[in-house]
Amino acid sequence: MRFASTLLLCLLALAARAQGVLTFESIDHDFGKVPEGTMASYEFKFKNTGNQPIVIASAQASCGCTTPDWTKTPVLPGKSGIVKAVYNSAGRPGVFAKTVTVMSNATEGSKVLSLKGTVLTKEEIRASLTPAQLAASPRLVLERATYDFGRIEAGQQSTARIGVRNTGPKDLVLSTVSSPCYCVGYRAVPAPIKPGQTAVVELLYTQRTIGAATEEVKLASNDLNGDAKLTLKANVVKDLAPASMVKESASSVPFK
Repeated sequence: MRFASTLLLCLLALAARAQGVLTFESIDHDFGKVPEGTMASYEFKFKNTGNQPIVIASAQASCGCTTPDWTKTPVLPGKSGIVKAVYNSAGRPGVFAKTVTVMSNATEGSKVLSLKGTVLTKEEIRASLTPAQLAASPRLVLERATYDFGRIEAGQQSTARIGVRNTGPKDLVLSTVSSPCYCVGYRAVPAPIKPGQTAVVELLYTQRTIGAATEEVKLASNDLNGDAKLTLKANVVKDLAPASMVKESASSVPFK
């Protein structure tokens, strides 16, 4: 009886120790100085140093400006994985400090990762660069300064196709698009544009206020000379469907 009890206690102790261990190479990252408008990205690497598979259930950022991603498949003992954090610096100049909380079935069920850095405006960066350094930057040139949608229906998405040329010596990377109405965005993340090449980017525009609309849009990139500015115009109407009635001698009759 005593032997059986001892064996049971040993088995329970072994079961308690049979668990994955989430071991990160580092739980803190300092981006240093980040140009405003860029998407600062970092991968926290970890290894399962336990004896059972680890499954990450979620990675929750402390704000909407940080987007986490992580290894979705079970991480077996001895294998490695990542938790990726992307910080959107657009419109957020100054010092920042954010966290990502990782939830898993590891021995330490909750793990907090930290990010920090300082976002510099394009003006601050330009002030510290020489003319030669500025000349070495990618250069974003729009094919037009204004895009007119004409008549569009309120609440419906409209697409503007804009030609973007890179006249600089390095790859041009478009990062974010912003506007006061928060109603403009990219259809898809634009691919880097090689020096001397032109690409067509698609902007999605959704406006619910009826009447003449004008939106000032900024396209951020790694062009150190500044953001590109584009004006979107539209005549927003309630309904684009043709009228179903015509008037004949002051009385309305349906189309035939």
